[in-house]
Parts: sequence; C-alpha cells; structure tokens
Amino acid sequence: MKLLVSVVDAREALDALSGGCNIIDVKNPAEGALGAGHPSLIREVVEAVAGRAEVSATIGDLPNLPGTSALAALGAASLGIDYVKAGLYGVKEASEALRLGRWIVRAVKEFRRGVRVILCGYGDAALIGSIDPRSLPAIAADAGADGILIDLKLKGDRDIFSYLTDDDLAAIVEEAHRHGLTVAIAGGLSAKHVGRLKRIGADIMGVRRGVCDRPGWGEGRISRDKVRELYMLVKGGR
Repeated sequence: MKLLVSVVDAREALDALSGGCNIIDVKNPAEGALGAGHPSLIREVVEAVAGRAEVSATIGDLPNLPGTSALAALGAASLGIDYVKAGLYGVKEASEALRLGRWIVRAVKEFRRGVRVILCGYGDAALIGSIDPRSLPAIAADAGADGILIDLKLKGDRDIFSYLTDDDLAAIVEEAHRHGLTVAIAGGLSAKHVGRLKRIGADIMGVRRGVCDRPGWGEGRISRDKVRELYMLVKGGR
C-alpha cells in the first residue's frame, strides 16, 4: 500500500517528502474535499519534489459541467503531475457521472497520455445527493480512467468507516481491481486505520488531517514526524 499526503504549498510538500511518502497531493482545502490549487502552486510543488515522489493534483468537487471539467483536467495535467483527481460531486445519476468522467479522461489522454486519471466518489454520498460510491468502479472503467478514490465531502469528526463498512469498501476494491483500476481511500484516516485498509486491499491511503500538527480541517500544517510515523506503518507488508 502507498501513502498519499495532501499538501497546500511547496513547504508542506518538502516536509511530507522528508517524512516519507509515495505521492504528494496538491489540494486547496478552502474549496472543499477536492479543492483545486492554483496552477502556479502545482508547478511549484512539482519543481520542489523534483521527481522524488509522484505528484497528484485535485481539480475540484466538480459540478455536472463536462466541458469545464475537461478543461480543468487538461490544465492540471499540463503542469508535470502524475495524477489528476476529479471529484464527481454534482452528478445525480450514473449516466451523468459516466459522461463527466469520459470528458475528463478524453481531455487528459488525448493531450497528456502519461498522466493517470482518478475519478473520485464520496462515502457520504447519501447526505450530499451524489452518486453511490459502489457504482464508481464500473463508471471509472467505462470512462477509461486509471483508478478511483473514495473520500468524504463533509469534513468533521467522522471517518470513511462511519459511512461505509469494511465489507462495502472491500467489495468496491475487489470490483475495481477486476477492472484493472487503482483504488485510493481517504476521509478522516489516521494510523489506527492502516490495518483495516490493508485487509480491505486498498492500493493507496490518503491523508491530511491525520498527519497535521492540529486536527481541525484546514487549520493545521503537515508534521514531518507524523508523516514518518505513518509511513513506517504503511510500508510494512503490503
């Protein structure tokens, strides 16, 4: 299993990198769970990391606007990153999610073939009126994406396991793997969840709050020591 750490600037990226992680993820918490950072910030992080880890960038909790989303995806993909993460937020039906996903994937693959596209669903979908995350593997496969992420839109004291059981997540992972998709899981995760994620079969564990010096959403800064502690747990075994 790989460790992904979400950062808000180049300084945090270097702290996460020195703590030890596999993927540096650029996001803007002020704009939501998958809030997008400015292109210049993404470029700064890419240059700071300098190939020592993979870099991903979020492009937002997206509305049901395929053209706008495709342009955002291509813009991010042009900045030297390895992954584009797109939140399928403003879609209500699987058909809408599939169309949105296809436009995003097409935009990236036609111009930046080596960049991988991760389509993101939400464990708290029932509360926010979005698509059921159980449908995400089939949607991502049909759209031609490279992987999926299950995260939470609502940031509070609850974690992903408050909304989806271990069996729910294991079934999502199993189906995604049948389609050849990478699976990342995030949403209020910390060291206590590492064993569960490994048993479920997740490929990537995504964190921010769990490795910050303060626990509140958007309040803390990445702690190098906390990243190191978590990374040592994650790298043990699968």
